[in-house]
Amino acid sequence: MSSPSPEQAREVLDFWFGPNDEVRAEWFRKDAAFDAEIERRFGSLIVQAIAGGLDAWQAAPDPALARIVVLDQFTRNTRRNRADAFEGDALALAGARAMVAAAFDLAVSAVRRPFVYMPFMHAEGLEAQDECVRLFTELARLSSGAESNLDYAHRHRVIIERFGRFPHRNAALGRPSTPEETEFLKQPGSGF
Repeated sequence: MSSPSPEQAREVLDFWFGPNDEVRAEWFRKDAAFDAEIERRFGSLIVQAIAGGLDAWQAAPDPALARIVVLDQFTRNTRRNRADAFEGDALALAGARAMVAAAFDLAVSAVRRPFVYMPFMHAEGLEAQDECVRLFTELARLSSGAESNLDYAHRHRVIIERFGRFPHRNAALGRPSTPEETEFLKQPGSGF
């Protein structure tokens, strides 16, 4: 397995954000063709990232963001409804924490910045959820269009506060649902 290059980080960001840093519909819907394209182009990079092979990318804002996209987004796209969809979460969260601590999040565009913060939103811990709400509150204050991200941050936090985990992951992770979680999962929008 060869070492990841800065060009690969750029390829990740160019693919995910397009040539003009646009918000893409594919981010918010299930699209088998898009997921297959990610697997075809970046499948081996996902494996490298989960094995710690992209840690060197953490040294600068853009590559650090590319690492998070691979660990937090590409895993979810290519492994939908499977336990390994969450395999990169701990590394993505550590990377997001490091980016925020180094103020690298402030060095990326407003379109890209939510993806620095997504690992906090995906974490099954209240402290990370509180940080997510704080970060998205600040982003919404600075950038119009970030309000929907803040709404999702609040909605994720409420679920973690209530259950201590995301019940919609239980089936994929082989976790039994409590009766309260089973009732919750019957509600529209409970699974994001």
